[in-house]
Amino acid sequence: MRGVDRCVGPSEREATASERGTGRRPPARPPPDTRHGLAPRVETLPATPDALRGVDRCVGPSEREATAGERGTGRRPPGRPPPDTPHGLASRVRTLPVTSSTSPTPAAPYTAYSVSWNLTQRCNLECAHCYMSAFAGADTRGELTTDECRRVIDEIATVNPNVFLILTGGEPLLRRDIWDVAAYASEKRFTTVFGTNGVLLREREARLMRERGVLGASISLDSTDPEKHDAFRHLPNAWEGAVRATKVLTDAGLDFSLHMSVTDWNVDDVPAMIDLARDLGAKVLNFFFLVRTGRGKDLTDIDAAAYERILTYLAEVQGVGQGPPTWVQRMLGRAPSEPAPSGFEDPWSTPVGRADGLLIRAKCAPHFRRIIYQLNPASPLLKNYAHGSCPAGKYYCRITPEGDVTPCPYMPVAAGNLRRTSFAELWRQAPVFGDLREPKLGGRCGACEFSKVCGGCRCRAYATYGDYLAEDPACGYQPGAHGGEVIELPATLTFGLPVDYELAWDPAARERLQAIPSFARGMVVKAVEAYARGQGATRITPALLADVRQRWGGRFRSQG
Repeated sequence: MRGVDRCVGPSEREATASERGTGRRPPARPPPDTRHGLAPRVETLPATPDALRGVDRCVGPSEREATAGERGTGRRPPGRPPPDTPHGLASRVRTLPVTSSTSPTPAAPYTAYSVSWNLTQRCNLECAHCYMSAFAGADTRGELTTDECRRVIDEIATVNPNVFLILTGGEPLLRRDIWDVAAYASEKRFTTVFGTNGVLLREREARLMRERGVLGASISLDSTDPEKHDAFRHLPNAWEGAVRATKVLTDAGLDFSLHMSVTDWNVDDVPAMIDLARDLGAKVLNFFFLVRTGRGKDLTDIDAAAYERILTYLAEVQGVGQGPPTWVQRMLGRAPSEPAPSGFEDPWSTPVGRADGLLIRAKCAPHFRRIIYQLNPASPLLKNYAHGSCPAGKYYCRITPEGDVTPCPYMPVAAGNLRRTSFAELWRQAPVFGDLREPKLGGRCGACEFSKVCGGCRCRAYATYGDYLAEDPACGYQPGAHGGEVIELPATLTFGLPVDYELAWDPAARERLQAIPSFARGMVVKAVEAYARGQGATRITPALLADVRQRWGGRFRSQG
């Protein structure tokens, strides 16, 4: 790969309110003086609990909020950072004391089931929300070398030999050694997938994915409107490239999921995105809700009431609850005979079943689980980890291009660096992981009866308050509304079980099982065979697996 596509700013095709029909302005690219190749700052917490005295809080530059008259909607669309943003850094940083005590990592078993690895800060796009502030000219000199990547993979295998590994960026296809890294991970029996914008993914790349053991990819798509997506991603024809990638993957026999980043600027595209994901053949549709970090600091989030409405809708289109969706009436407090508010009548009044087997997940919005519980405590979508709530730091973490390990891509707090400390040592001993595994939550999250079901987004708390144990500002729930007793879900996700076949499996059914993350296969085999016995079946066939996926809402998928 000799070059990358040049990022073209929206000044070339800036849309007015009349052109879009929405009254919103698409996002603008950051000014040139903010793109000097320095990675967004990641703050490292000491490796011993006693040494942890404070965390650095990312404080965004002075806000220049637009009025409703300026925008026509009362919302602030994505825009460029102000000119006083420090060169190469996405934020100003100052130190604040931690408001909650630091706890050592408890003895309870926590396994890194999934690892997201930002292999590079280079990207052929310059997306308005990017937590890495990635761009084409990023300095790659500090990135882990190929040999270092192999060593890190070996170290991850000592913690979990069956990890679900997401190789992403920036844009992972811009790493010259991406195929060597992917092949090595696959040789280790990792379940390996790519996270990509799709623009550079053609038939050659799909063929190499199959050859190197990459099982699929997550493709970013932020609107059903090509011009809106291109403006958000700052590259003409980016939408066309992403959609083409889904078809290329399908033709190659590789699964894909779609990722949509939700802000106030594209929130009305959510219902149509469900239709598009289903029509394209996505296995999973992940809605990522905004955490204002990196370039995303300059975006405007939806308010807490909108979170409640949208998350309720995402639950109901998957059949959670009884009857047709009534969230407009419930959330807005109007009688069924009253007209729906403008903007919600047509796209949102969707009958149950719109998802049609598509698995829809809300990322960076753990209160989705609380909403599902309120609608139906017995919902199969409430399958639970042994320790509940968000998996960040418990079952999931991120590695930066330079080797820092953080609980989540959206939390710039490093447990340590893999050039100095092994992955196993960081995973088992880093104080930040201990804090998240046995959290002493503050504010409304600490007082909430759903703290062990939801627990709030720790990254959003950190981005807002500088304290990852503070309350989640995006949640509108008032603690105690469901009773004062703490609600706990039974542990129903038992990862790491051996694959033990007790019934006969058709070869095609076994092949389909390989698309399941290896750490989950034993659990899936056990559940599928239990279902088969209940149906009087003695053999597992592809048709039976299809029936299982339909009845269980498509939960067992290959994409993370």
